[in-house]
Amino acid sequence: MTRKIAIQGELGSYSHEACRAARPDMEVLPCRTFEQAIDAVNSGVADQAMLPVENSTYGRVADIHRLLPTSNLHIVDEAFVRVHINVLGVPGATLSDVKEAYSHLVLLPQCASFLKERNIIGRVSPDNARAARDVAERNDPTIAALASELAGEIYGLDVLAHHIEDNGNNTTRFLIMDRQANYERRGEHGMVTSFVFQVRNIPAALYKAMGGFATNGINMVKLESYMVDGSFTATQFYADIEGHPDDPNVQLAMDELAYFTTNIKILGVFPASLQRH
Repeated sequence: MTRKIAIQGELGSYSHEACRAARPDMEVLPCRTFEQAIDAVNSGVADQAMLPVENSTYGRVADIHRLLPTSNLHIVDEAFVRVHINVLGVPGATLSDVKEAYSHLVLLPQCASFLKERNIIGRVSPDNARAARDVAERNDPTIAALASELAGEIYGLDVLAHHIEDNGNNTTRFLIMDRQANYERRGEHGMVTSFVFQVRNIPAALYKAMGGFATNGINMVKLESYMVDGSFTATQFYADIEGHPDDPNVQLAMDELAYFTTNIKILGVFPASLQRH
């Protein structure tokens, strides 16, 4: 039986592209929301989930950090997708025909300059692949979708303009989630440990909590804060460090972190991708 991997969005999305690259042997299961993709794995309908966590141009993907700690899933891998945005139109249309272009809210600012130069109005769609499907169904040469070439293949659209993104290094990082953690692997390019924590309500708690990583020679590659349950006083931090929880220096740093923090939860231990370097 073919194993399944759940994504938020439709076939032809960048999450689908990530699955093609990192999990080519798995069947993609489209879901309407991130919560549904997570639920699909927890219920056994899917074996894994491919979730976007951050984009090099737009920043972190809303909701993901909030969902991860309570998902009951574990990060087992990461994947990076170079986001090429293309103008997709119905067969026979030309770029000069296009008056409106539909795409996800996150994608529109990433190609704002291109749209402005050509007086094309950007319109919001729930999903870039959904935009491609809608354009195909409407069969109107004046509307286009901003999406992947994969979406164009799936929905029978022509690429009217290739790679229109404003930033030449536009990349999205994805996390591959599983019901089971796997701490046994050791990656060729090192390991990454992801975790969340809250600091104790004492002066300089965050500064002191971070000190253990510096004194033990551990590189913290990400540290982000976000509110918990809409409270301005309860701040949770998401962190990625280079290393494995079994490494002696990581153990020492995590022990020191525990002294100054509460609610530490490891979200995943996984091989660092070559594309991270």
